Amino acid sequence: MDQRMIDGVFLTPLKRIANEKGDILHALKRSDDSFSTFGEAYFSIANFNAVKGWKMHTKMALNIIVPLGAIRFVIYDDRPTSETKGVYQEFILSADNYCRLTVAPGLWMAFQGVGRDVNMLLNIASIEHDPNESINKQLDIFFYDWEKN
Repeated sequence: MDQRMIDGVFLTPLKRIANEKGDILHALKRSDDSFSTFGEAYFSIANFNAVKGWKMHTKMALNIIVPLGAIRFVIYDDRPTSETKGVYQEFILSADNYCRLTVAPGLWMAFQGVGRDVNMLLNIASIEHDPNESINKQLDIFFYDWEKN
């Protein structure tokens, strides 16, 4: 698998501040380089081994954080004029790998719960949900081995 960083994808390490009464987990600041605009925030649960995707947003930028569990994200670039066309990129985000994954519009993404307990993501989206601005495809449309663990 090509290991180049796909144009429009950013992985930002985040601060997790230990506190005896409960940790503080940073997510996104307006001053962050990858921040564009705010539309809405929502949580999604990914059951163990369940795969959600493929989905491509035409306008929405995603800012994804995984505060609970572990989730594998796979991004595929099929943009005709992109220098990274044909590249897949994989990230596993978790409490132990606490980062924000920013994904620009126009990229395909799917994700899989890999933690055995609750796997929850927070998406801080650049626009409000609009069912007409995204495209969904079946998992077998792009080659990716979801069985590896």
